[in-house]
Amino acid sequence: MAPPPPSSDVNHLSHPCIYGDFNNSYPERKSRLMKWLSKLFKSGSGGRRGGGCGGYNPQFVGEENLVVRAPVRMPDDRPRTKKEQEELDHAIALSLSDGMGKRNGYNEWRRDCNYGGALPRGADNGGPNSTTYPPYGNLQYNPAGYSVCAGCHREIGYGNYLGCMGAYFHPNCFRCHSCGYPITEQEFSLSGRDPCHKSCFKELTHPKCDVCLQFIPTNAAGLIEYRCHPFWSQKYCPSHEHDNTARCCSCERLESWNVRYYSLEDGRSLCLECMESAIMDTGDCQPLYHAIRDYYEGMNMKLDQQIPMLLVERRALNEAIVGEKNGYHHMPETRGLCLSEEQTVTSILKRPRIGGQHLIGMRTQPQKLTRKCEVTAILVLYGLPRLLTGAILAHELMHGWLRLKGYRNLNPEVEEGICQVLSYMWLESEVLPGSSSRASTSAASSSSSLSKKGGKSNVENKLGEFFIHQIAHDASPAYGGGFRAANAAVNKYGLRLTLDHIRLTGNFPF
Repeated sequence: MAPPPPSSDVNHLSHPCIYGDFNNSYPERKSRLMKWLSKLFKSGSGGRRGGGCGGYNPQFVGEENLVVRAPVRMPDDRPRTKKEQEELDHAIALSLSDGMGKRNGYNEWRRDCNYGGALPRGADNGGPNSTTYPPYGNLQYNPAGYSVCAGCHREIGYGNYLGCMGAYFHPNCFRCHSCGYPITEQEFSLSGRDPCHKSCFKELTHPKCDVCLQFIPTNAAGLIEYRCHPFWSQKYCPSHEHDNTARCCSCERLESWNVRYYSLEDGRSLCLECMESAIMDTGDCQPLYHAIRDYYEGMNMKLDQQIPMLLVERRALNEAIVGEKNGYHHMPETRGLCLSEEQTVTSILKRPRIGGQHLIGMRTQPQKLTRKCEVTAILVLYGLPRLLTGAILAHELMHGWLRLKGYRNLNPEVEEGICQVLSYMWLESEVLPGSSSRASTSAASSSSSLSKKGGKSNVENKLGEFFIHQIAHDASPAYGGGFRAANAAVNKYGLRLTLDHIRLTGNFPF
């Protein structure tokens, strides 16, 4: 089971939303209005008058027959119609104000859910650019405290409004923080304090697979389960570990469906970033090999013998491992070998060319290796980035140095551990300037080699950091545990004293 997704500042909350009009039901509003009109006109009349003008004049309002006394002209002599209109508006306002405090004065919906509040059921008929509301009239009355829209900060001058999250909005002002369109669905989600469509919220928070580019599905327990590369943070569905998805043989990243990897002739895959600096044949690798020999010489660890170096295919390397009597090999994939037996090895003579997504046309030749010293040759797997090829060379050269200097019968943890330290130190000198201070003269050697190569790209530096991470976090007892023990000794006592102690005792100083 993979670790749960990192926590974020996204909260899943449930909020009630109030949507409605400043009116109650139509019969109730009409009845209340008529009562206020009756009170108003009774209080506004100055008394009965005689004659035809002073009698009762029946007036019909709506569908009900209500007999009210016609209001008399007011003492201020303003026109009757204007005064009546003012009193009517005032009556409506008071009537509605009286009803605002009642709970059933609104149409209110509450829906408990994991993602947020609820909008009215009638509001989900419109698309992302439209909003559907009940056909209430527009009233020009703003109850106290409800007058300012939290979205546009203008007055809510008409009847339709939306109350949610302790604020009030014009219906068109309650918008998704992600896409900017009005929220018209029955449910919405909160990202912090910002409302979002559920679909937009999923886009923001639900992890997508970096391989198939789809939302990572939930498992049987309803949890989002995924795999994540410890260095690249590449998230992917667990199924891609078993569905033959290609993995880069260098950086270990899985092939995405929208980016194709290159296929090498021995069945390995290589991503585009690793392909940029890949070394494909023995001739291409010679300058790097000599630069690493110079690095050793700068640390007073000169190799007196000229050890042949060959780039080989995976099959040739595996065959050489079978024929080698000595040595501990990092399975399942060995990428370098310090050969001490006489063998015939097939090496890469001419680099392959690109043909579509495949590398084709590689030329090889068999080469008879004869033993002239304790080390016959160094073999390295072809098609790897320059920094990884260099790290392998630095490791294998340390095996050669130990054998040439008479270090015998070392256990795997000690021999592989100290070889990994030299590989780690060389990578640090390439990727992290100034980090090679553990060796007195290595900094100058590293600087000279960098000047010969020119600057590295950010992509290549990132690959170098990954190879350093691989060495430091290797889980194997010999390569991982051995490196950490050797590195601790070198950091405390220095490389030279550590090597002297290994020669005398066969172990690291503690």
